[in-house]
Amino acid sequence: MQLLDGKFLSAQIKQEIAAEVAQIRQQGGKIPHLVAILVGNKGASETYVASKMKNCEEVGMHSTLIRFEPTVTEAELLDAVQQVNDNPDMDGLIVQLPLPDHINPDRVMETINPAKDVDGFHPINIGRMAKGLPAYVSATPQGVLEMLKRYNIETAGKHCVVVGRSQIVGLPMSILMQRNTYPGNCTVTLTHSRTQNLAEICRSADILVAALGRPEFITADMVKEGAVVIDVGLERVPDASKKSGFALKGDVKFDEVAPKTSFITPVPGGVGLMTICSLMQNTLKAARREVYERP
Repeated sequence: MQLLDGKFLSAQIKQEIAAEVAQIRQQGGKIPHLVAILVGNKGASETYVASKMKNCEEVGMHSTLIRFEPTVTEAELLDAVQQVNDNPDMDGLIVQLPLPDHINPDRVMETINPAKDVDGFHPINIGRMAKGLPAYVSATPQGVLEMLKRYNIETAGKHCVVVGRSQIVGLPMSILMQRNTYPGNCTVTLTHSRTQNLAEICRSADILVAALGRPEFITADMVKEGAVVIDVGLERVPDASKKSGFALKGDVKFDEVAPKTSFITPVPGGVGLMTICSLMQNTLKAARREVYERP
C-alpha cells in the first residue's frame, strides 16, 4: 500500500505555480487575480475560503474576498457576480457553496462568465469538458487526475467505479475517467443512492472513487485486493478526544481498507489539498487566456 500524498504533491505544484507567477511579474505581465464570494459565516465554508485566499497569497497571486450576510438577496448576489464579470482585472471567480435556501445556486453559477468560472461549474464548461474541448474542469476531479498522473497510475482499460453522482465531483469524475486520454480510457460505472448491489459493484473496481459525503461508508468488504482508492469525502465527525470536539473523516474507513489497496488517499492530507491547487492552476489559465479569449 502506498499513500497518495496530497500534502507532498500540493507543495510541489504550488512551487511550480509560484515560479510561473514570479516569471509573469518579472516580465511585467498581468498577475492572476482570484475573487471569492462568501455568503454567511458557516464554519466549514469560512475555513475553505480562508485556505484558498492564503494559498493564493503564498504563490504570489492576488485575491479578493467579497462577503455577504446570509440575508443577502439573490438579486444582490447576482449583481456582485456581474460586477466581477465586468472587471478586467479579476480573472477567476468562485462562489462558495452551499448558499442559503432562498438563493438558487444554478442561477448564480449560470451568471458567472464561463471565462472566469475557475470552479468549472458553469454548464458551458461542463459541456466543453464532456466533449473534450478546452475548459475549466471542476477543481476536485482535476486534482484527482493530477494525483493519478503524478503517481504514474495506469488507468487505460481499468474499471473505475465512482460512488456519488454530484455535479461537483461524481458526474465530472465519471466523464473524465472514460475520455480517450491519460488519465482516462477506463470503463466507468457511476453509482449512487439508488444503485442495487453497490458493495458488489465496488468490489469489481480497479479504481474506486468515493464521493458521496457519508463518513466511513466504504468498508474493507467493498474493496478488492490491489485496488486504487480515492477518498473525496471530508466530513466533521464528533470526537470528544479532540480539542476541537470533532475529527475529519473521509468516505472510506481508512484503517481497515488501506491494507487491501495498492494506492489510497488519506483524509485529511489527500484530495482536498489537490482541489485548492487545481483552483489556482485554473486561475493561472484564466489570467493567461488559455481557455477563452477575453477583451
